[in-house]
Parts: sequence; C-alpha cells; structure tokens
Amino acid sequence: MQSSSSVSLAYYYSFSTAIACGCRYRAPLNYTLLTFTRRHFHHHCCRRRLPPPALAFLSTNSTLSTCCSRLPKPHFSTGNSLFSRMERFWTGSGIHKNRAMVEHLQSYGVIRSKKVAEVMETIDRALFVPDGNPPYVDTPMQIGYNATISAPHMHAMCLELLENHLQPGMHALDVGSGTGYLTACFAIMVGPQGRAVGVEHIPELVAESIKNVQNSAAAPLLKEGSLAIHAGDGRLGWPEHAPYDAIHVGAAAPEIPQALIDQLKPGGRMVIPVGNIFQDLKVVDKNMDGSVSVHSETSVRYVPLTSREAQLRGY
Repeated sequence: MQSSSSVSLAYYYSFSTAIACGCRYRAPLNYTLLTFTRRHFHHHCCRRRLPPPALAFLSTNSTLSTCCSRLPKPHFSTGNSLFSRMERFWTGSGIHKNRAMVEHLQSYGVIRSKKVAEVMETIDRALFVPDGNPPYVDTPMQIGYNATISAPHMHAMCLELLENHLQPGMHALDVGSGTGYLTACFAIMVGPQGRAVGVEHIPELVAESIKNVQNSAAAPLLKEGSLAIHAGDGRLGWPEHAPYDAIHVGAAAPEIPQALIDQLKPGGRMVIPVGNIFQDLKVVDKNMDGSVSVHSETSVRYVPLTSREAQLRGY
C-alpha cells in the first residue's frame, strides 16, 4: 500500500502533465507540455493546493516545465484520459455555469485580473461550444474541420497577457478565430469605439462564429461594426484595420510572420505560439521606435499555422 505522501505526489505529477496543450486544432500529440511556467504554476497553484511532498518534488525539478522528454506520452486517441484526471483536480465535473468556471480559474490563480474575470463572465463559453459538449470543463473541444476551441485557462492566460493592449478604443486582431469566443472577448474589452477583428480560414467556421456572437453579449458590437470576423489567411493578418494594439495567434508558426509584426502598432503586443515539436508561447512587444522585443511566457503544444487545405487534410 502506498503512503499518503507518495499518492499525493503521484496525483500531482499526473496533474502537472495534464495541464497541457492550449492547442486550437485537433491533432495527435506526442508529448504534453505544461501551459504554465514554473513561476506561474509554483506561485499560483502549488503553494495553496499541493501537499508538502509535491512542493519538494517541484523545488528539486526546475526543468519540469520545459523538458518534455521527461514527461510520459499520453493516449489522446482513447478518450483523452489525462484531461479526465485533470477535470477531477483542476476543473471538477460539477461546474455547470459560466460564472463558476471563472471562479474556479480564479481560485487556482489562473485569472488574477478583475477585468478579465468580468469579460469571461460576460461572454458565456457555452454559446461557442458545439451542442452536447460540457462547455465549462477546462480542456480543448472539437468544433469540426480538424479544429478545436482552446481550453478556458489558455483563453484566460492570453487575455491577461494582452489586457493592457485591449483598452477601450484600441484595435485587436484574433488570427484563427474559430468559433469566435476570444474575438468576442476582445470586442467587449475594446468597446464600441475600438475594433476587434477575427480571421479564420474555414468559411463554415466564420459563418458559425458570427451566429455564436449574435447570441452573445457582444451582439451589439457586431451589429455596429466594431466587431467583425472574416474568412482569410491569418498568416497575412488583416491590413484593412491595422495597426493593431493587440494580436493573438491561435496556431504555432515556425517563426513569427513578418506581416503580423508589420501590422502591430508601436507600443502594441502580440501573443503567438512559435516552434515545431518544441513550442513556446511568445510575447512580442513592439517598442515605440519600431524595434521588437520577444520573450517566452510558457511551453505549449499547438498545431502548425498553415493553409486551409493543409488543415482540412489533417496536416
């Protein structure tokens, strides 16, 4: 029989390997990578939630959040079992309301901004998830066309990273807008005097996302024209409403597209996953003189930022 300490530690390890993959598209994953840096996870989750043995384990394994070669390979093709474990520890199976989802993410330190919490409460995630799926569970969900809607914690992380660049009157671009959830959140934050633009290369998803927004609290902004979702190649951005104070990209580029850097306003910020097998969520800040600075926020796993045809073929 295992001791309570070893059980707790094993449970922590299965949880840590599960908090992975903010990926927008469905694809086989060979590794799990943490979506929180050691700084985020240790300070905002571990100290309040994990037992002493788990804290000791984390403190002696500083490479845990970046060295995916030490993490086990999950079996995503058979029910996504790692995420099922995460639901028991992280989101729970009893969350049936949008507000409860937000409060749960707040309790784990994922959401720290009052504004982000308000926006995620305002835009009900259930309106952007296909019928029959539990909308408030913290995991990506399939939306068709080899695509998924990202997990709520990834949406929260990106909103917090971009919050200062989503002030009223600012312009925001969402590349790979999917069902329109994050674009709607952007629109609420920048308001009627701002501009939120979604770009999605699957026309059917564009049509669906517009219907979703029409049923949401962002509907007036869509009607007034401050929110718009277009069919197009997001790698090229959307020059019509550039420059943008905030740009979010929902798929991994081998390198940061120059077109998106060009469309980023001086003083603006872009959040984009970059890499192939090993990927980091990059935060790109354009300085007032036009120079660019980049830092890595956390390790993630996304599918490639690619063409519509390649996505429909399953890459």
